[in-house]
Amino acid sequence: MPYPQDIALTRHGHVAQLALHRPPHNHVDVDLIGRLAGQLEALDADDGCRAIVLSSSAKAFCAGADFGSVREGGAAFDPGPFYVQAMRLFRTRKPLVAAVQGAAVGAGLGLALVADFRVTCVGARWSANFNRLGFHPGFGLSVTLPHLVGAQQAALLFYTGRRIDGAAAVRIGLADELVDDGEVLPRALALAQEIAASAPLAVEATRETLRLGLAERIAEANRRELALQQVQFRSDDFREGVAAMAERRAPIFHRQ
Repeated sequence: MPYPQDIALTRHGHVAQLALHRPPHNHVDVDLIGRLAGQLEALDADDGCRAIVLSSSAKAFCAGADFGSVREGGAAFDPGPFYVQAMRLFRTRKPLVAAVQGAAVGAGLGLALVADFRVTCVGARWSANFNRLGFHPGFGLSVTLPHLVGAQQAALLFYTGRRIDGAAAVRIGLADELVDDGEVLPRALALAQEIAASAPLAVEATRETLRLGLAERIAEANRRELALQQVQFRSDDFREGVAAMAERRAPIFHRQ
């Protein structure tokens, strides 16, 4: 189904804001991620843009993928085409600030970690819930999450699938700034304006140095993530994990 108005571009001087609008959960799919990558690539070629804010006009920043077809007994879930588009996000050049309110869960967490910086609030809900759904993490998170919070905290978030609020996210380094609910977007825009006040060529060159080889490491890890997920998406545990999430109950896994 097409969503022609689900990525809104707004200009704030040298800052571009891209707002996702697929209420209520901002679920992502291959089409949305591909068009988002295209928007970021176009802004890379725009000399008038020096920094970008990725935000949401829905209550959630992004609640990840929609597994409704799995619950309905549809075809096996294949994230391969999705990841082809997602890996494009890590190769763009302009500094990116994510304004994270509501849920940043699963692939939504992966999307938030594409950004250089994250502004959040206490009401935000962050979760790497993949193992709780019965499959391996994806979106390059096996690199990006420990890169931010360290291997120990990443393992804890992965293995448990626990949800943490914005204050905890800032405390462990998952997010950078904590503001009041309702102030997330204004603060993210202010941070982007602060970045945009620096020399743009110098900022882009510094960013390239700091992230040297990162996109390649993420893509390499994502190939392993995909291979494991393609096996696990055919498992009974995956179907149980998705059913338990929909029914708001604890999953009962049997290692199969």
